[in-house]
Order: sequence, then C-alpha cells, then structure tokens
Amino acid sequence: MVGAGPAGTTLALGLLQRGCQVTLVTDRSAEQIRDGHVMSSQITFESALEVETALGITDLLPRATGVQRLTFDCAWRDGSSAAFTCALPLPAYSIDQRVKVPALLEAVERLGGRLVVGSATVDDVERLADEHDLVVVSTGRGGLAALFETDATHSPYSHPQRVAALTYLRGVRADPDAPTMRYHCVDGVGECYTSPGLTVAGPCDIYVVEGVPGGPLDCWDDVASNEEHLDRLRTVLAEHFPAEADRVCEARLTDDHAALRGAITPVVRRPVGVLPSGRQVLGLADVVVLNDPVTSQGSNTAIKCASFYLESISGHDGAFDATWMQRTFDNFWRGWAQWVTEWTNSWLQPMSAHHRLAIEAAADHPGVAARFVAGFDDPRLFSQWWFDPAATERFLDDEVAAETARFDLRALRGALGQYATGVTVVTTEDEAGRRWAMTANSFTSVSLNPPLVLWAAAKSSPSLPAFREATHFAVNVLAHDQHHLSRQFSASGTDKFDGVALVPRDQVANPGSDDSRHPPILAGTVAHFVCRTTQQVEAGDHVLLIGEIESYDAPGGDPLVFHSGSYRLAAKHPDL
Repeated sequence: MVGAGPAGTTLALGLLQRGCQVTLVTDRSAEQIRDGHVMSSQITFESALEVETALGITDLLPRATGVQRLTFDCAWRDGSSAAFTCALPLPAYSIDQRVKVPALLEAVERLGGRLVVGSATVDDVERLADEHDLVVVSTGRGGLAALFETDATHSPYSHPQRVAALTYLRGVRADPDAPTMRYHCVDGVGECYTSPGLTVAGPCDIYVVEGVPGGPLDCWDDVASNEEHLDRLRTVLAEHFPAEADRVCEARLTDDHAALRGAITPVVRRPVGVLPSGRQVLGLADVVVLNDPVTSQGSNTAIKCASFYLESISGHDGAFDATWMQRTFDNFWRGWAQWVTEWTNSWLQPMSAHHRLAIEAAADHPGVAARFVAGFDDPRLFSQWWFDPAATERFLDDEVAAETARFDLRALRGALGQYATGVTVVTTEDEAGRRWAMTANSFTSVSLNPPLVLWAAAKSSPSLPAFREATHFAVNVLAHDQHHLSRQFSASGTDKFDGVALVPRDQVANPGSDDSRHPPILAGTVAHFVCRTTQQVEAGDHVLLIGEIESYDAPGGDPLVFHSGSYRLAAKHPDL
C-alpha cells in the first residue's frame, strides 16, 4: 500500500484484520502528520461511518461533536434567495486527518503491518511490485499519478473549477439549536460551508470557501501569513456570506498549521497503472477519482473505495492481474464513484433552472429538503431527479403529493424496511433488442404448481413500459458481492448494462425455443428465473407483474440482503 491517507490506512487495516500481510508506505511518520498542516475538511456521513465502525476504526478515534443538521441557502444573480434546514438521519463527523491518520497508522503496526516511512518513487514501487502479490497506489506524489492514464470520458475539466481556502477555527459562535453543517452558495461566485470538527487542539469549526476562478472569491494568491489568511477570510465572509461573518468575529486559528489554500483539477484516471518494467499496480481513491471538495465527498469516497477494494482483494483467489484490477475499480465506479463524480461536476457549473426550482421547493417542502440531505450521504439518490428537468418536476410533484398522505411516507418506508429481503435485478428485452432492468426487493414466490412469482415496479419508473410490453422477464437474485449492481440498476438515466457481465444466451438453462424469450441474465448471481408474464395488476403507485417460471438456475452462494435501508450479509443463526 503506497500512500497512507484515509483510503490507504483503511484498506491496510481491513486487510490485516482478514489475515493478509501488508506493507504500508507513508511519506510522513505519525508524529510528522500530527505536527503538519491541515489537509481537508473530511466530513464523513452515515454510509462511510458504517464502514469505519465495521472495521473498528470508530473505536480508535477520540469522540467528536456530531453534525446533526444541514442548513442550505442559495443566492441568485437576480437578488432572490432560498434556504432550508433539515436534520441528518444520523450524525456526521469531521475528525482532522492529523488526528485520524496517526491513530490508524499505529493500529496498522499493532496488527503486524510493516510501516515504511519515506516518499516512494517509481523505482520504489517497482521494488515493491517485485516483492508483493499486489501493489495499491493511493498517492500521486513522487510522480506516481503519471502511472495512471486519464479517462477523458469522465474527466470534462482540464483546469481547476474552484479556488479553495480551508481554515480551522476556535472561538466560533455556536449554532443555537444543534451542531450544524452550514452550506452557502452564491450562484456564479462560489460557496462556503462550515462544520464543527475535532482537531489536534480539540474541538473546532472548519470553514471552506470555494470561489469560481477569476471571480471575487479568487482572492488568496497574495496571502502570506496566518494573520493575513484570517483577515482575508473575515473580509470574504462579510462581503459574500454575512451570516458567517458574525460567527467568526472573535475566532482564531486553532494552531499554526490550520490554514490551507489551493486548487485541484477534477479527474478520473484508469485504474491499472503500468510501471516501466511492465508490472501493473492498482490505483485507489484520489489517484483514480479526484473530485472537487465542493460537495464534501472526499472522505466518503476514500472510505467507500477502500471498502470496495477490501471485499474484492480478500475474496479473490488467483492472480491480481489487469482484468481483476479493472473489475475491482469498475465495481467501485458503478456502485459509488460515478454518482459522486456526476453530482459534484454538475455543482461546478452555473445553476440550471430546474436546480433552482428544486432548491426553492426544499424551502417550502420538508420532503424535498430531506432528499437533499440524504444525497450528501449517498449521491446516487440525486440521479433519480437532479439531472433532468422533467425528472425534477415529477420528483417535486410526488413529494408535494406525499405531504397529504395518511402516513409519513419516510417513516412508513422505514417501518416496512424492518422486513429483511433479498435483492434482485429484474431484466427484460424489447422488440428492438434494447435491454431494460431495475433493482427490486419485492420479489416473492406465489405458487409452486404452477410455478408463479411476482415483483412490483413503481409506476414512475422509466423502465416500466418496457416490462409491461414484454412477454418475458428474468429475476436475477444478487450475490453478497454484487451490491454495486443493485445500486447501478436502481438509478435512471445511465447505460445500466455498461460493464456488466452477462451469461451467454446459449448457456442460459433451458432458454426455450421462442426467440423472443431473451431477457438478459446477469453473471455471478446465486439464482435466476426466466419467466413469462401472465398477469399485471394495478396496485396503488406500483404495478404487480406476475410471471410463470419457464427456466431457472440456482448456483447458490451467499445472497445480498437488504434491511433497514442498508445492505447486509446473511449468516447462520448461532443458536441453530
């Protein structure tokens, strides 16, 4: 593991816990990191925190103030504005990397990991590749980023889209109601977001100001000292974010290394790096997916990347070749990173009319505000409504209608989620040969004689017309390591089958003689069922599709389980 940031240390720790031998190369010792400069705002939301808790990382860190709410306001060029406040379902946290990374480095050593302190060059990586089964690179320093080719398809920017200033402060006036992440946007000018955090000197408040290059917030080049940085911050806040200016009038930097200024160019790189010798290494986190911090996703993306890679490495039996590396990254990209990248890149552009409409609606409708907040934890949720004006209008109509429902629909969804289910991807093919699919956990057996099953599709799904017109569908029961497919097929507006391995048609069990019976079958599932649609039943906001099984195959294995809004693993009960 070359690079000991949040992703590298998390992955190293997880691999050691699973019995792997790990060498972790860091350019600085734990002491040097503690005494160094701040590196990020590292706000970590629920999904990433679950990964850390499962790996025991939460227990290694000191207690920090939890962020309980998000407030959001946006001012437009015509002088109008909108604002909303919404509670987070579970608290988010920000723990300074100068606190967190040293704790993880020490844990790696306690578990028997080999720690090497020093800046790694390409020659060093060559030596490591000769000595290890797999080398993962999670730092671009020492020219290592050049090992990985830029993916132009997913890298629309050739230069930074924001100029950023990061400041850790003490003495900030507290929020009166609850610890809050405060997000301010001035359309066409830039953003400011703040969060309570924990740094080497104790509790603090973290301020990030992002400015459009060449605009009024691009004003940090002449700053040469901490005093000048703080003075400039106060000036910027007073001119553009007055609600924050009052809070910092008595604030001071937490320490001599509590300020950072700079800019990054968002980029996606191909995951397989090639050394001069021809050996191949795998890129991790920022090396392969580097997003602007404007949406506060850096920490989440790093931790989730480490989680995807951990499962792929520990579950692999064979050579860590280029095919495996690409597949490992593809799972991370499809299951997480593509949504972060698309949402963040969209936020770097001028506000669209339908984005403004959604923000204004959030000020009046709590359900819309809650969806915004949920998207900070899981940006995939934005894919269902953020990027298309028509989808935004449908989403807003549905949220307004939900306000008059008999029950609080989110609470009801949470209650229904206490019933654990498997996870399926249902597929079909239309007469033109186009493939359609959606994720469903409503699949159930109806009858054995005749063999009938059913599943439910939302009437709002863009894929539903294809299923209603098709004669057949296939239910693919996902394995425990296919959660990325569940996420990929639950979103709209993308090529859902991009990069997905399918079972060749001539290998589908008893496919039948009718050429129309060709719904796609996903490879690697624990079971699949090819069904002829026999009945469609209107049921509220869903349609029930009942089908008779015409063929099936059940290789078995550990299934993917969904419970209480999260993916789970099945395990035999210890009492049985």
